[in-house]
Amino acid sequence: MSFKTIETNTDLEQFITDNELAFLYISRPNCSVCKGLLPQVEEIMKKYPKIALGYVNADQLPDVAGKFSIFTVPVLLLLVDGKEYLREARIVHLQQFEEKIEKIYQGFYSI
Repeated sequence: MSFKTIETNTDLEQFITDNELAFLYISRPNCSVCKGLLPQVEEIMKKYPKIALGYVNADQLPDVAGKFSIFTVPVLLLLVDGKEYLREARIVHLQQFEEKIEKIYQGFYSI
């Protein structure tokens, strides 16, 4: 499963509403950290097929910064039923990130 590009506020709201587990990768095109991190995050997220993946270009959708109180990029958000459960920003320790995702995913799907 690949990241769905979200280009409008309406698309963003719909994505969050339509998916119990919604993951957002928020970045900017001129961010080298964002570009380097994205393929690594994509690889991790392959292990969690029930999490919907969304990609937001913060330059294209500037309202995302206000909506989620974003001051730097990249920002990785996991929303469960529309509520933020996990946030990682700028420097992401991938092993810890994956452990957190695993814990939330198992908790959600072990019921």
